[in-house]
Amino acid sequence: MAEAGAGFLEQLKSCVVWSWTYLWTVWFFLVLFLVYILRVPLKLNDNWSSVSMFLNTLTPKFYVALTGTSSLISGLILIFEWWYFRKYGTSFIEQVSVSHLRPLLGGVDNNSSNNSNSSNGDSDSNRQSVSECKVWRNPLNLFRGAEYNRYTWVTGREPLTYYDMNLSAQDHQTFFTCDSDHLRPADAIMQKAWRERNPQARISAAHEALEINEIRSRVEVPLIASSTIWEIKLLPKCATAYILLAEEEATTIAEAEKLFKQALKAGDGCYRRSQQLQHHGSQYEAQHRRDTNVLVYIKRRLAMCARRLGRTREAVKMMRDLMKEFPLLSMFNIHENLLEALLELQAYADVQAVLAKYDDISLPKSATICYTAALLKARAVSDKFSPEAASRRGLSTAEMNAVEAIHRAVEFNPHVPKYLLEMKSLILPPEHILKRGDSEAIAYAFFHLAHWKRVEGALNLLHCTWEGTFRMIPYPLEKGHLFYPYPICTETADRELLPSFHEVSVYPKKELPFFILFTAGLCSFTAMLALLTHQFPELMGVFAKAFLSTLFAPLNFVMEKVESILPSSLWHQLTRI
Repeated sequence: MAEAGAGFLEQLKSCVVWSWTYLWTVWFFLVLFLVYILRVPLKLNDNWSSVSMFLNTLTPKFYVALTGTSSLISGLILIFEWWYFRKYGTSFIEQVSVSHLRPLLGGVDNNSSNNSNSSNGDSDSNRQSVSECKVWRNPLNLFRGAEYNRYTWVTGREPLTYYDMNLSAQDHQTFFTCDSDHLRPADAIMQKAWRERNPQARISAAHEALEINEIRSRVEVPLIASSTIWEIKLLPKCATAYILLAEEEATTIAEAEKLFKQALKAGDGCYRRSQQLQHHGSQYEAQHRRDTNVLVYIKRRLAMCARRLGRTREAVKMMRDLMKEFPLLSMFNIHENLLEALLELQAYADVQAVLAKYDDISLPKSATICYTAALLKARAVSDKFSPEAASRRGLSTAEMNAVEAIHRAVEFNPHVPKYLLEMKSLILPPEHILKRGDSEAIAYAFFHLAHWKRVEGALNLLHCTWEGTFRMIPYPLEKGHLFYPYPICTETADRELLPSFHEVSVYPKKELPFFILFTAGLCSFTAMLALLTHQFPELMGVFAKAFLSTLFAPLNFVMEKVESILPSSLWHQLTRI
């Protein structure tokens, strides 16, 4: 019974809300009809005549003061709105109307309706938004000597900025050095080499480190009193020196691959030795961590060399083996290299399997993850998709899933579609990227544009649907929809990561709220009226009378028609009744 009573009250409340939402026009016209019927007892005509006589006696100075005061008040509102918008990112009037007036009018508060979702996602969003302006290593970065330098030789332009190369130097010092490097002469030289700004100095230091390893250590062992023998052994090769030469001195991918294979022999030996000693103390543990990073980096770059040289299946096998051998090293994002290679093989089932593992809510997102998921869903419907047919019959379930996936990807990084649709020219991707920024968009489109072109109709579907994303994002854009708010630091970081000859994409831009534009227009309009009334009082009086007569002409016409239809003695008949 209690549940039935509560349900009846809810239905009654919903009916009342519905009546106030949709029947307000009926109440409005009913009030107008009553005012018209009671115009004689209320002496509306006499009052209107008195008001007209009063307005006719006013001098132009009154209108100047009126318009000037209106301009001043609207100007103050404009200043407050602009300050509030700059500080909080939204309009004060809009926020008050949405938060307080909408519930009174029967609307639904989005904040209250989404409390469960927001409470579950707030902690995750806040945790992720802290690191959103963090710069990440580009998992598909090119080779300096074989690719970046060749671009410089041909065009005379520097594709990498000093900020980007400085971040790479910091990464190398973090991954390839440890506190015990001073105990090994070659590693001590490489520790200094990673800090060098001059490329030739770095290369010379790498050669010096390799030459030290060629020195033979001699140990005197007295066998007889009159002679000695020499025990000769070679010091272990320096893997990081080969890495530097492969990255910066090799002018072709084939040369870089040869050097990386030599680095693999040296790095694998160091890794096995440190693996046996890692539990003997913190120093050995740091050495093992460094040797692990070196080995993983070498194997990953060897896989990328195989991918560049057309041996894609071999590259996929190397990447899979590497991910199985070191499953916890996710900082290199090897799965993004694997996704690109699988797309090249058109192994879409394997791509879906990788996405199922890494496109998880608890893992950080990337343009590669989001746009690859959108490509797979678009592939199922893009070959038969037609905007005209979809507008007539509506979207099917598969088409709706594809469009939603595209909207999700575009919200994560809104810069990518312009490169995929070739609305902006591509440049060489930087060595570091900012997630959701222009640098990440360039890095993704540089390698994945060919995969989108290979899927028939995928770019057409993207072209027809990607701009619709911004109609779904709550206003202002900083609130976000499927992801945490769009970072405001992307433009500054991208300008430091990307070369000066590239026009950085700053879309989406922060638009001004409607009420700021409205108050600005109102302030300007009333100020202009005050100035014109002060300068040309008679002309403005004639203009005002003509404007008011034109404005009230339809109302007078309706009143005349109503008076011709209704009898003049209607009020007396109503009083008799």
